[in-house]
Amino acid sequence: MTEDAVVDGPDQELLTIGAFAARARLSAKALRLYDRLGLLAPAHVGEATGYRYYRAGQVERARLVAMLRQLDMPLARIAEVVGAGDGPAAAGLLGAYWADVEARVAGQRTLAEYLRGRLSGRSSEMYGKFRVETVETPAQVVISEKRHTLADELPAWIGAALGRLEEAARECGGVAGVPYVAYHAEVSMESDGPAEACVPVADEAAARAWAERSRELGGGRAWATAVRVEPARRLAYTRITKAQVAHPQILAAFEAVEEWMATEGLTATGPCRELYFADWASTGPEDPVCDVAFPVS
Repeated sequence: MTEDAVVDGPDQELLTIGAFAARARLSAKALRLYDRLGLLAPAHVGEATGYRYYRAGQVERARLVAMLRQLDMPLARIAEVVGAGDGPAAAGLLGAYWADVEARVAGQRTLAEYLRGRLSGRSSEMYGKFRVETVETPAQVVISEKRHTLADELPAWIGAALGRLEEAARECGGVAGVPYVAYHAEVSMESDGPAEACVPVADEAAARAWAERSRELGGGRAWATAVRVEPARRLAYTRITKAQVAHPQILAAFEAVEEWMATEGLTATGPCRELYFADWASTGPEDPVCDVAFPVS
């Protein structure tokens, strides 16, 4: 029997790898790769010959794997999609992956624009894309977490820290303003800050009680909790999208505000900050989510 022949199995027709490849419109090489990667195993492998045989019902899965690979989907996620079968579950997994791709591409586009401006020496032109304004903010009580962290760890820590603080705000009269992250020193791949996550709250006495309990229960935590009254401030700020928040493209926004401050004769009076006014999970790459700001006088 040749490897291109069709053979009968006990339950249904089995196709040799050549015949199956023709039906699936794929190469035998691709099918061997999918088998090796654990994405599409043959229905039967001959003990003596090692020939691979497939059922006709596997054609759609083979084509699906091929199309998902064209989307540059990681193997683990392809396995999740094909394992979910047909229907809303698989469609939902694909939708979640593609949302991640669009967010990544939006971030890469922003980064490319930032680097193009840097490399071409047109920084001022690049900064002109940011609209900088000032706003007066009232005095407010804030609860906070401060931590030394590098840039690659920063996004996960910001999300977790603001989540913890917003939960704690329930004990402190509720959230009373826009959560923000203040940078007391540079955070990069080499410098670890510290950064401070802050949430304004309504009840100062309750906030101080919370801070005292937190200190007592702190143990070996990697961050320090505190409460303070933040004075009324004037902020110079620019609004950015979710895609622009990623490091290092967010640096262009900070630099644009600093250049505007120099032009206006303003001086920074406190640490720079990022104010997160939108729900991160429900926003898309091009949605405004954050104000990059400096306290000024």
